[in-house]
Amino acid sequence: MKESTCGEWRMRILLASASERRREWLLSILEDEKISFHSSGLSADEAVAPSFLGVGEKAEFTCMAKATSASEEQSLLHQEASETGGFFDMVIVSDTLVEDPEDHLLAMGKPADGAEAVAMLLRLSGRRHRVWSSSAILSRPGGPIFSIPLHGGWTAEIWTESSIVEFEDLSDESIIQLIESESWKGKAGAYDLAGGASVHCNLVEGEEVTVLGLASESMDFLGKEIARRR
Repeated sequence: MKESTCGEWRMRILLASASERRREWLLSILEDEKISFHSSGLSADEAVAPSFLGVGEKAEFTCMAKATSASEEQSLLHQEASETGGFFDMVIVSDTLVEDPEDHLLAMGKPADGAEAVAMLLRLSGRRHRVWSSSAILSRPGGPIFSIPLHGGWTAEIWTESSIVEFEDLSDESIIQLIESESWKGKAGAYDLAGGASVHCNLVEGEEVTVLGLASESMDFLGKEIARRR
């Protein structure tokens, strides 16, 4: 379903995430008057991946759970379609985890508080670590059919990939500054590559967007899918 504004049709895309960094990235690549972009977090609680999975598998497990929740929530909203302008054409969900530099089965998610953020930064200090992002793009009922069937006629494609980031040896002063800046809030591993931590770490391998929270291949697919649907 596309919405009409001043007689022109517009594709409607939803980022089902509360992540400001993902929203900013998508806005930067979706600057098109024919695209109506929205962002809103999911209502469902985040699924907990089994502990025996590797970090990349944990990210994909959680992303798939988010895709399922998004399809369920969008299907429920179908009853209000006449008021909201109908289904979104596509919905994007994603999950990002930082792999512990010493334990490749241990995932570092979002710190609950400042103390946990300090512990994460100390663990990453002076080391390389891998960041995993798993992203799924959902297609609405009646739209192009993707390979993974979901609730209510929604379908999806999913991508999981990683990048490697290296931190310098963090001084006590640097850690205090990062904590006081609150840039750690809502960030896997307690840092933001595009924020205050950027002067203390650098991308060694992979794509920046993967560290910021979106699988790069999913963004390539999104661009091609938008072009195809016009």
